[in-house]
Amino acid sequence: MRVSDSTITSLLIQAHKISDEQLVELQAEEDRTNRPLQDLVVRHELVTDQELTQLYAAYAHIPFVELNPQNIAKATISVIPERIARQYNAVVFRTDDRGVHHIAMEDPDDVLAIDFIRKSIGPRFKLYITTKETILQALEAYHDGGASELDEAIEIQNEDDAAEQQVVAKEAISEDSPIAKAVNLLLEYAIRSGASDVHIEPREDIVQVRYRIDGVLKEANKLPKHVLGALVSRIKILSNLKIDERRVPQDGRFKVNIAGKVYALRVSTLPITDGEKVVMRILDETNKALNLEELGFWGWALKSINDAIVQPHGMLLVTGPTGSGKSTSLFSILTLLNNPGVNISTVEDPVEYKIQGANQTQVNPKAGMTFVAGLRALLRQDPNIIMVGEVRDGETANLAVQAALTGHLVFSTLHTNNAATCLPRLLDMGIEPFLIASTVRAVVGQRLVRRLCEHCKESYRPEQEGIGRIEQIFAIHDETGYRHIHQLEQKALEQNIGKDVQELGTDIHGITTLWRPHMGGCNQCNASGYKGRIGIYEVLSGTAEIQKLIVSNATSAAIQDEAIKEGMVTMQVDGFIKALRGQTSIEEVLRVTRE
Repeated sequence: MRVSDSTITSLLIQAHKISDEQLVELQAEEDRTNRPLQDLVVRHELVTDQELTQLYAAYAHIPFVELNPQNIAKATISVIPERIARQYNAVVFRTDDRGVHHIAMEDPDDVLAIDFIRKSIGPRFKLYITTKETILQALEAYHDGGASELDEAIEIQNEDDAAEQQVVAKEAISEDSPIAKAVNLLLEYAIRSGASDVHIEPREDIVQVRYRIDGVLKEANKLPKHVLGALVSRIKILSNLKIDERRVPQDGRFKVNIAGKVYALRVSTLPITDGEKVVMRILDETNKALNLEELGFWGWALKSINDAIVQPHGMLLVTGPTGSGKSTSLFSILTLLNNPGVNISTVEDPVEYKIQGANQTQVNPKAGMTFVAGLRALLRQDPNIIMVGEVRDGETANLAVQAALTGHLVFSTLHTNNAATCLPRLLDMGIEPFLIASTVRAVVGQRLVRRLCEHCKESYRPEQEGIGRIEQIFAIHDETGYRHIHQLEQKALEQNIGKDVQELGTDIHGITTLWRPHMGGCNQCNASGYKGRIGIYEVLSGTAEIQKLIVSNATSAAIQDEAIKEGMVTMQVDGFIKALRGQTSIEEVLRVTRE
C-alpha cells in the first residue's frame, strides 16, 4: 500500500497521532533522505504499520482484515495461483457458501492487479485490505505439506555410496539443487513452528531433525542417511565454513528472508560418532524488544528493576542457566534506556540482538578480542552504559566492578541457580565484599516456562492430596501463605506496577482453581497445549540490610531469607502466582525450578 503524503498527514492529524512539530521534522527528514512520509511515520513509531493500514481502510471504506495463516486451507488459497498471489500481494483467505472469494490485498487500489485477478478467477470476489507483513505470512499457506515437500526434495538424491556422495556435495553449492531446497524447507517449517533451534543429528541409519519449540525438543523429520553430507555441506556454504573440514567443530552465521522477515541463523557443527551434527539457533532480527511487563515482570520485581536501572552508576546482574532468557531481558532493558543522550556500548559472545544506536562488539578470542580486552577498550570509548555478555572469570568481574565504581551503569550475566547465590559467586572470583555491596544495585534470577494456550487451556479443582503436595513444594503451609500472595497482588495493583492482574483462583483457606493444558491441544498450539513462553523472576535489591550481609560474608541462604523478608518474591512463588492466574501450569513451574 502506497498512500500520498497529503492523505497520510490528514489521517494522522485526524487520529491525533502527530503534532505540528513532529510533522515539520518528518517533512524535513523526507526532503533530506528522499524516503516516503509513510515509511518515516512507521519507522519513528508514531503509528504501527497495522494502525496506519486500519486508518486508511476506514478512510477508503475498505474492510480491514487480520489473517491467521494456520486458518487458511491450501485449497482455498490456491484459487489464485501462487505466482500471481506473490506478484500482486493478494491471497484468497475464505470462500463462502455462495461461491464468493474473499481476497486480502496490500493495495486494493491497484487497478491492474484487480483486473488480472478478475480474469483469473472471475468476478465473484470481495476485497479486503491488510498489511504487507500479514500477506507475506499468509502466502506460506501455499506450502502446508512440510513432510511431503521435504520428501519430494530428498527423493532425487541417490543411494549412499562414496562416488555419488561427492556429486551430492557439489550439488550443495547450487542454489537450485534439491538439497538447497531441502535446507530452505527445513528452515521455513522451523520458523513457522516457532522453533528457536534446529538440530540436525546423524544416527546409525537415519538423519534425525528436531526443533526446539518453547524450550522443548520435538522430532520433526527423519531423513535418509545418504543426504547427510550434502545437507551439512549446503549449511556450511551458507555459513561460510570449510566444507572439507569434518574433524573439528566450526561456528558460523547466515541470514534468510522468510515471509518478509529477516532471520539470522547461528550455526554450530560438531563431529560425533555417526557424522557431523549441526545446530542452528534462529534469531528474528525484525523483532522489537518487549517491555518488562510483557516479559512477565510485575509487583516487587518490576519496581526493584525499574529502581535499579535509573541509577547513574552501579551494576545489574541477570542470572540463570543457558536458554533462560537472560539476553532477552538485557535487550529489553537496554532498549528502554536507549536514547540519543547516552552512549550504550556492549561486548557480547555472540551479538544476538541488534540495538539501533548502540555500539555492539563481537568477542573474537582468536584475534585477541576477549571479554576483558573488549571491556578495557569500552572504558576508553566514553560510555554511559556498558553491557558485558557474561562474567566468566575474576578479571572480567573486577573490570566490571571498577567500571561500576567509576560512574558507569554496567549490565552483565552470570550462571548461578538463583539471585542470592550470585553474590557469593562474585566473592569466589576474588571481588572484595565491600566492592560488591557498593556496586550491585540488583540481581535478577530467572527461568522460562511455557505459556498455556489461551484457546484451549482448561481449569480444574485439585484434589486435597494434590493441594497438600503443592502447599509443601511452594512452602505455603497455612492461610498466612495465601494471604501473603493476595497481599503481593494487591500491592502491585495499588502501586500500578502490574498489568491485567486477574483474580487469583485462591482464597485464604487454600487453592480452589488451577489451570492445565487441554489434552491433545488445538490447532492454535499445534496440539501441545502450550503456546509461547513467559518468564518467572526473582529480583534481589541491594538494600542497606543486604549490603551488611554481603560485607559480613553471609551465606546465600541468609541473603535470600533477608531479601524475602524485605518483599522479594522467589522464582518458585512467582511461577506459582502465574499458575494461579492461568498463565502457565504448576507442572511447568516445577519442571524449570525443581533442583
